[in-house]
Amino acid sequence: MSNNIIEKENRSIFQTYKRLPIVVDYAKGCNIYAKDGKKYLDFLAGIAVNVLGHGHPKILKAIAKQSAKYMHLSNYFYQDIQIKLSVKLKHYSGFDRVFFTNSGTEATEAAIKLTRRWGSKNGKSTIIGFTGGFHGRSYGALSLMDKPVYKAGMGPFLPDTKIIEYNNIKALEENIDERTAGVFLEFLQGEGGIVAAKQEFVEKIVELKQKYGFLIIADEVQTCSGRTGKYLCFMYYDVKPDVVTLAKGIGGGLPLGCMLAREYLADVWEKGMHGTTFGGNAVACACGLVVLNEIGNGLIEEVVKIGDYLNSGLEAIKNKYPDKVLEVRGLGLMKGLLLSFEASDLVAKLLEKGIISNATAGRVLRIVPPLIIRRKDVNKFILGLDNCLAEM
Repeated sequence: MSNNIIEKENRSIFQTYKRLPIVVDYAKGCNIYAKDGKKYLDFLAGIAVNVLGHGHPKILKAIAKQSAKYMHLSNYFYQDIQIKLSVKLKHYSGFDRVFFTNSGTEATEAAIKLTRRWGSKNGKSTIIGFTGGFHGRSYGALSLMDKPVYKAGMGPFLPDTKIIEYNNIKALEENIDERTAGVFLEFLQGEGGIVAAKQEFVEKIVELKQKYGFLIIADEVQTCSGRTGKYLCFMYYDVKPDVVTLAKGIGGGLPLGCMLAREYLADVWEKGMHGTTFGGNAVACACGLVVLNEIGNGLIEEVVKIGDYLNSGLEAIKNKYPDKVLEVRGLGLMKGLLLSFEASDLVAKLLEKGIISNATAGRVLRIVPPLIIRRKDVNKFILGLDNCLAEM
């Protein structure tokens, strides 16, 4: 049966994804169950999306309750579920305005348009991204990224954009000036290999902002909802961005994203200047409220504890296999192992042991499990990792 499904997929769907050889039957908690009966421990969480795991009872209840009222109306109507979520997002983030989207890419596009519109009123147009950054697959997002595989043969991209070296202070000084409208920054890069922005690098951006007056846009699409041990990753730094993009984990498994902004940007757009048909979908917003309620019930505090436990296990693995594991990276439950070989080889071995993980940036094993994992899940992962490395 599984082979038949895979063959149909090969004939029907654009082959843009390198899929794991699993045909999923269902998922529950922190596990995925294949149609062949095999059970997998999920340490990928839909790429940092399923923060409450699979089939969380409160998520399912919220979907059923909101679906019974309505699922989609369009943004021509005032919807209390959207407004409730926006108020809570403002509370946890410290920002003032919310624009709902369906995804991180759409949030990026909104932020680019807001930055350009703001810049047009202030004689600024250049937007800066960084090497290793990832902001989505749309033209605007790709214009701020340097990875060739995402861009080959699809240019030209947006004018007045620059991509400069991440964590390079000299590059900041040489490329930021009075024409700079915005700087897009991941405080912890995901696709770039779980690499954190250095404190002095962020301080230099803030210093240059004070000199030239541009916007700082924090891409928190992968790091939001407490994944790093704080609600948003920039909170580890002495900075408050002007704009923040969120997605992935905020919807608890449903497509939901948003752009947050400070009050002085509230009137940059006039009515009709930007919009979305599905952004802020009522059912997705209902799930978003569940995620924030769980954060209010101590989820982030648990992330810190279990993240420390995971980190201890990873450090022990590094000490045991110093020629294979070169570095432990990341914060909270967004971790990475820099390996001396291609991470995809380790992903394949872990899959044989019933553990789902992910490779990024060539030699980095990305670890982004559901935020509800327990010590027994970490123990199983570390044991599987140990056994795989011993065999490699």
